[in-house]
Amino acid sequence: MPEAVDAVEMQAALLRLRRTSGLPVVFGGLLSDARHARIAELNGAQTSALRGLVISAGSGLGGKAIALSRPCAVTDYAISRHISHEYDAAVAAEGLRSVVAVPVVVRRAVRGVLYGALRTPVTLGDRTFDAVVAAARDVEQSLAVRDSARQLLAAGRERVSDPDAVPGAWEDVREAHRDLRALVPRVVDPALRDELLEVCGRLASASGAKASTAREIRLAPREVDVVACVAAGATNAAAAERLGLRPETVKGYLRSAMRKLGAHTRLEAVVAARRAGLLP
Repeated sequence: MPEAVDAVEMQAALLRLRRTSGLPVVFGGLLSDARHARIAELNGAQTSALRGLVISAGSGLGGKAIALSRPCAVTDYAISRHISHEYDAAVAAEGLRSVVAVPVVVRRAVRGVLYGALRTPVTLGDRTFDAVVAAARDVEQSLAVRDSARQLLAAGRERVSDPDAVPGAWEDVREAHRDLRALVPRVVDPALRDELLEVCGRLASASGAKASTAREIRLAPREVDVVACVAAGATNAAAAERLGLRPETVKGYLRSAMRKLGAHTRLEAVVAARRAGLLP
């Protein structure tokens, strides 16, 4: 799964970084262990000199950023006295001079490093520096989402195996279902998103409930998300915060879901959704 994030999230972050910063060269990679990162994604590079380069903590500019867990920059890489020079050949082959490296940090642990570079020796301005930091934060958020998804998937599979075996387990099943559905829209990797939805479906059908109407009731994904939040007792404002939506948008989804479910109250909507096998 780290490879999927590296290929999808890192590429997206680097593309946004070039567009927002104007930097001609951006690149980065995730850590393969606690002390080594591999440069796997590049945007704007003219050679392959940097691709696959393994950066060790403490070595070069990126290694310094990893070791210190903070952004580092140099105005002229080749002659800088503030870094070691193990990677000078690759940097020179690409013609890089002014470089900034920003660590990707999730829960206080460095998970990767992003670079932005110019081919001229000039001091990077605050706007450029902030853009690289923002790109690293985007990757951090994606990694945090992936970590949460994996944890919730494991919990969801455990709960769906036999919900009746443990008293009170149905509340855990419903909580896992709600949390997983809230996470799905934030996941970019399609394989992981499909996996989340598959477990959501298993959780929703764990009770064995079937649609009681002649025609199958179909709710849009966001309508199910909103009803799942309502089932947990969330207000429209609380559901909006959890789902990253506006309260007015939540209200619209809930109104639409209630109409499809033939419900006149929030409670009726939850009961109907469970009878239809849309919620656990």
